[in-house]
Amino acid sequence: MTDEAMLMSSGNAAWMLMSASLVLLMTPALAFFYGGMSRQKSVLNMMMMSFGALGVVSVIYVLWGWSMSYGSQTVAGLFANPFEFFGLKDSIVDSSGAYIEGAAGYANIIDIGFQLTFAVISTALISGALAERVKFSTWLVFSGLWVTFVYFPLAHMVWGGGLLSHSEISLAGMMFGLVDGEAAVSPIDFAGGTVVHISAGTTALVLALLVGKRRNFMKVPQRPHNLPFVMLGAALLWFGWFGFNGGSAFAADGLAGLAWLNTTAATAAAMLGWLVVEKIRDGHATSLGAASGIVAGLVAITPAAGALTPVTSLILGAIGGALAAFGVGLKYRFGFDDSLDVVGVHLVAGLWGTVGVGLLATDAGALTGGGADGFKLFIVQIVIAVVAMLFAGLVSWVLAAILKATMGWRVDDEAEFGGIDAAEHGESAYDDAASAL
Repeated sequence: MTDEAMLMSSGNAAWMLMSASLVLLMTPALAFFYGGMSRQKSVLNMMMMSFGALGVVSVIYVLWGWSMSYGSQTVAGLFANPFEFFGLKDSIVDSSGAYIEGAAGYANIIDIGFQLTFAVISTALISGALAERVKFSTWLVFSGLWVTFVYFPLAHMVWGGGLLSHSEISLAGMMFGLVDGEAAVSPIDFAGGTVVHISAGTTALVLALLVGKRRNFMKVPQRPHNLPFVMLGAALLWFGWFGFNGGSAFAADGLAGLAWLNTTAATAAAMLGWLVVEKIRDGHATSLGAASGIVAGLVAITPAAGALTPVTSLILGAIGGALAAFGVGLKYRFGFDDSLDVVGVHLVAGLWGTVGVGLLATDAGALTGGGADGFKLFIVQIVIAVVAMLFAGLVSWVLAAILKATMGWRVDDEAEFGGIDAAEHGESAYDDAASAL
């Protein structure tokens, strides 16, 4: 390797280690975001669900997560052999003791750490649909099962050369043919619209329906107890998301810079889009709306961050923020208790971002000069979004139903009304939490 190549590899490695650290920060940030949206007597439980996912998923990822996601021995394009690299064997150093080089030219172990953080935050996102009513132990078991049977297969399908990728065995290849062994019209999921947000949002909907409503849902006000926590969480999520999207370039280069700027543009536009909807619909532009709009924009740009211009990112973000603002009202219209708006924000904005890139991708979208191929890309994006939804929804339903029949999901009525923090953790966040709503 030349001196110039070594310097470039070192710089890329440094950026990816920083990106992994930023994405890891997103899970504690989510804990603040969800904790602030919860009521006073359930804030600790809500935050613990994020921290619990961080513990469970990290352990599992080291054991079989990397192998299932990125192993070379695919099983029908759905997942890779979990035992090929079990415990990261043959993934860190070679027979001479040298670090194994990954696909991007730096040590493979850096990529493993980066991908681990994605699995963690994806799982933690789901918890927002379950506030104040589920057993912590059941949530931990579900986290392990979900990441194994939903997240790892989707990661393999999209990023590991499986059915939702650009590979020769992909659905896109089956639909519109192959060129040089790859799909002629390749799907776009830059950083996880399908793998992360559609899967988590769909699972949140499934759990909200299967676990059931809080006993007082739509009977008493369910107000966030700490809006500064919510805004702090949103700010930290925005900061961490630069690792999420910028790191998905896998190099410290122009593509990472484009993803950074597109992420900022879309997020700012989404916040404004949400606030406009709030002002027109409700008469007020709220801090909760600003924070939620930020997250909706981050979600929407995730699959498209490397494929748009800053201007088309503004369009994608503004529409995503407005759609999500309307989307959070679906739970009241249809009567499902998505406690902290995971469906409205992550599923709605994730679907829009995944499909919208098919319309707006630079020189390739249906509305941006892609011509016939642009229309094909739009169709491919719809297909991968629908397949991700169906897969995540079906498998999540099976897993959740098994746990409902065995461990049970719900805490008893006394614990729910008296406060899940005290019942599940023997703690309270505040001295007066026992008397708080």
